[in-house]
Amino acid sequence: MKAYVVGGAVRDGLLGLPVADRDWVVVGETPEAMAAAGFKPVGKDFPVFLHPVTHEEYALARTERKSGRGYKGFTVYAAPDVSLEQDLARRDLTINAMARDAAGQLIDPFGGEKDLRAGVLRHVSEAFAEDPVRVLRVARFAARFGFRIADETLALMRRLVEAGEMQALVAERVCQELARGLAEPQPTRLFDALLQCGAHRVVLPELEAVLADAPARAALYASLERAARAGATLPERFALLAHALGPRCDEAVAALCARLRAPNDVEELARTLCRCGEGLDEADRAPAAALLATLKCVDAFRRPERLAALLRVADYAAPGEATGAAARRLEGALEAAGAVDAAAIAAASPRNEIAARLDAARERAIADAV
Repeated sequence: MKAYVVGGAVRDGLLGLPVADRDWVVVGETPEAMAAAGFKPVGKDFPVFLHPVTHEEYALARTERKSGRGYKGFTVYAAPDVSLEQDLARRDLTINAMARDAAGQLIDPFGGEKDLRAGVLRHVSEAFAEDPVRVLRVARFAARFGFRIADETLALMRRLVEAGEMQALVAERVCQELARGLAEPQPTRLFDALLQCGAHRVVLPELEAVLADAPARAALYASLERAARAGATLPERFALLAHALGPRCDEAVAALCARLRAPNDVEELARTLCRCGEGLDEADRAPAAALLATLKCVDAFRRPERLAALLRVADYAAPGEATGAAARRLEGALEAAGAVDAAAIAAASPRNEIAARLDAARERAIADAV
């Protein structure tokens, strides 16, 4: 069996990065031969198998031909006569179109190693323009490696956007690629790439005004860079997008999350920031009643970790003494209010007065503490 390690494992190995998973391409075999050798078929759209011992993925060499709109509009041909080079030619970028044979010999028909050394993201062939998801993948790789996009590749990305192909992408795939890019070491490069080709207007229309305004974009970028250096979570990084939209942004963020079908934890933190952001920003000078209202808005008594996450987001967005003071006052307020014996108040109060009495006791505790 002629099997070759391909794609990301080869690329990351050349970069000296850890290789977690290896994908293989098999040349000259049939699905029947793979099954007879003990491989388990798992592919739905094309022949992919799991190795009987390592459980790594082995795909039969294949070619693809555009047959419709979107990233699923392809006819796949997988047969023993498909060569390794033909299989590599269908891939998106030269840095992802390399292979190693069983002896470890590098097979690089499109100059991927050279582009790795130069830090360039370059398409393999004109077929790049047939798959709109590749626009987002290039943006994600820019955020991961900090590489520049080759001029000719950027031109193809613009062509895809102008042809309306981006509208054919399903929400889940857009969200997946954007989330992965946002979580990379250089998330601002994701937005730069989308801006350069105009894709931001399609995938992030709610942020178009922010990204078009140089000072607002610079502030967002600075906050994302601080978050990346701190190893912030994806919900925290996404919440910075909500912060960039300014106060009372809940409608825009709700629309963004609904369109992308964002994960619950991502949407929850971003929309909580929209609802409670002014209270968080003003906590350094707010009276006890306002501090209590902010804690209740965040649901901090049941979800203290949510308050902690929002305070980190506030620090990424606007680090400084005021933000630090606001965080200390809210943390002190939560500790003081949390020490109030809610059970005792409930036991000693008429049912219709429990909430008001508990709020009054918590407000007094906060006033005494902060």
